[in-house]
Amino acid sequence: MNRFSVLYMLNGQYHHLGASTQVEAMSVLQNLAKNTKRVPVGIYDAKTELFEWEPGRQNDYNQADIEEQGKLADQIITIAQALRRRDASWQPAGTFRRPSFFA
Repeated sequence: MNRFSVLYMLNGQYHHLGASTQVEAMSVLQNLAKNTKRVPVGIYDAKTELFEWEPGRQNDYNQADIEEQGKLADQIITIAQALRRRDASWQPAGTFRRPSFFA
């Protein structure tokens, strides 16, 4: 699994794209900024469990008080981790497993 997740919003829902390196993740984030349908949010690092906001959102985050910053960080990290867990457990359609004999 990729170390970094680039979070974005599409149709009011969070999505993510994986990236192996921070440089790759930054490139994906910049490309998302050019897409009118997708709204970039930032980059989650699964190794350090830290989140780096997209530059426009970083300014809003910096201006929030400490309590609000903590709340926002907890929320976005929880979302990133949930997306990663969901995709880690997802099985492609072609890999259907038959139920066991005892199921």
